[in-house]
Amino acid sequence: MKKERLPHHFEFDLVRVTEAAALTASPFVGRDDKKGADQAAVDAMRRVLNSMEMSGVVVIGEGEKDEAPMLFNGEKLGTGSLPEVDLAVDPVDGTTPCAKGRENSIATIAMAPRGTMYDPGPFVYMNKIAVGPECVGVIDIEKSAADNLKAISKALDKELKELVVVVLDRPRHEELVSQIRKVGARVRLILDGDVMGAFLTAWPGSGVDVLMGVGGSPEGVLAACALRGLGGEFQGKPYPRNEDEKRRGHELGYDFNAVLTHHDLVSSNDVIFSATGITDGAILQGVEQAGDAASTHSIVVHGASSKVREVITTHLAE
Repeated sequence: MKKERLPHHFEFDLVRVTEAAALTASPFVGRDDKKGADQAAVDAMRRVLNSMEMSGVVVIGEGEKDEAPMLFNGEKLGTGSLPEVDLAVDPVDGTTPCAKGRENSIATIAMAPRGTMYDPGPFVYMNKIAVGPECVGVIDIEKSAADNLKAISKALDKELKELVVVVLDRPRHEELVSQIRKVGARVRLILDGDVMGAFLTAWPGSGVDVLMGVGGSPEGVLAACALRGLGGEFQGKPYPRNEDEKRRGHELGYDFNAVLTHHDLVSSNDVIFSATGITDGAILQGVEQAGDAASTHSIVVHGASSKVREVITTHLAE
């Protein structure tokens, strides 16, 4: 029997979810209040999700890493009716940019049929590499940065010096950045927001060819959902922060040597990803106020229909 796909109207329902989170977080932009922004976005996201005709379970929440008021792992959302779905949520991806009034803060969510999303458990970091459709099948996270960049260069028919690599600006990436620059590629350091960093690799005209480095596991699953719909490729490996975390992982049955592809992180192509800008970024514009009205800019990707929509909405005062 053919498995029923997620309803097409869920694309727009998830846009409503991320719009609500972005709108409620936007008053906190530049106010140096990460927790306040996150709390507002969580409450708004939860409210809209609970109005949806579905039986949803949060597989990926964000609170443990950020010490934020999360939509907690295992939380049940929706009216309790069919379909049964997994949810990956990040009400504010880029809490620091939001708090500091910087670029690249977004609200984002992904949905897939129940049982198809990878649960990273308590392990909050993941080593990642992400590329767009032209480079599917040429990357290998277990190879060096130089080897991967040479393969990407060949696949894109670009010189190494033309490649642009997105990397989170963290002390742990000093050696990685050195390796990238040694082969002649360019590095674009970002302060936060590697979900959108991965997304950019598959977005035409973005100027970004690959994302590399260690970032959050929740963001890794969200990025995999987006790239699954965009036709790109994502690979990740769980990244223990210390020996104690490695020991706990082994006790819980996690394999820190396993290479997780986007097919492992979300095993169904029937995945929907939505993101709405809170502050301006490389693709998404942030929330803009004009009197009593506000406008939002969103992107929604539906893997099963191979559709990507940009949604600009004007929200009038109620």
